[in-house]
Amino acid sequence: MNEQSAPADQYVLTLSCPDKQGIVHAVSSYLFMTGCNIEDSQQFGDHDTGLFFMRVHFSAEAPVTVDKLRASFAAIGDAFHMDWQINRAEDKMRVVLMVSRFGHCLNDLLFRARIGALPVEIAAVVSNHTDFAELVGSYNIPFHHIPVTRENKAQAEAQLLELVREQGVELVVLARYMQVLSDDLCKQLSGRIINIHHSFLPSFKGAKPYHQAHARGVKLIGATAHYVTADLDEGPIIEQEVERVGHDVTPDQLVAIGRDVECQALARAVKWHAERRILLNGRRTVVFA
Repeated sequence: MNEQSAPADQYVLTLSCPDKQGIVHAVSSYLFMTGCNIEDSQQFGDHDTGLFFMRVHFSAEAPVTVDKLRASFAAIGDAFHMDWQINRAEDKMRVVLMVSRFGHCLNDLLFRARIGALPVEIAAVVSNHTDFAELVGSYNIPFHHIPVTRENKAQAEAQLLELVREQGVELVVLARYMQVLSDDLCKQLSGRIINIHHSFLPSFKGAKPYHQAHARGVKLIGATAHYVTADLDEGPIIEQEVERVGHDVTPDQLVAIGRDVECQALARAVKWHAERRILLNGRRTVVFA
C-alpha cells in the first residue's frame, strides 16, 4: 500500500492593475515556473475604468513559504503596476465584530464561525452596550465594552484601533453597530470595515426603516452589505438580499423578515471578504463569488 503524499499547500493571489496585454500570461507563467498549479482562476476587465482584476487559487507541491512567493512575484507586480496580495488559503482571517443592541447578525456570525461556515477567527466582540456580553462569553470570545459618547468618541475609537493592531485583525464587521464612525477611522481602516444596512441603499435611511417601508407599501424589502467610508452608508456595495412581501404583512413581521435578510447578506459579504474574493473598483466592487 502506497503511502499518501502530503497535501499541497494552497494559496490565493489577488490583483488589480491597469488593463493591458500579457497580464494573464505573466501570472500563469510565473506560477508554472515556480512549480505551482492553478486550481481556479477568475478575471474581469472593466472597460469603464480601464482596470483588470484577477483572483487565482493555486497549490504548491514543492516546499515554499508565502514570503518567498511574495518576494519572487514582486517583479511582476511592479512591471504591471499591480495592487496585489498572496495569502495562504488555509489561514483564517482574524475579525472583530461590533454590535449595539440588535443581536441577530452577531448571533448568526458567531454560530457560522463556530460550525466552520465562515473562514474567520473572531478575535473579539466590541460593543457600546453590555447586552450581549453573556452570549459572546458562551463562545469563549473576549468581549470589550467600549461606551461611546460625544465627549469620548475619539478615545473610544483609539481603543478600537489599538485592539485591531494588537490582535492582528484584518476585518472589522459592524453587525448592527449603531454608531457613526469618524472620517479618520474610516480612512485608517479603508477596505477593512463591512457594514450591514437595513434597506436597499439609499432607501429608507434613519430610524425604523421597516416601518417606513410598511408605510410606503413596499413589495420587496432588502438589506445591503457594503464597505464603510466617510460618506455615511454610501460605501462600495458587496452584496444585497431581498424578500418579497405582501400587503398583509405587519411592521413587526417586516422587522423579523428583515433581520433574516440582513443576516444572509452580511454573512455572504464576510465570507467572500475572508476568502479574498472582493476587489475594490473605485466606488464599486468586483466580487469573484
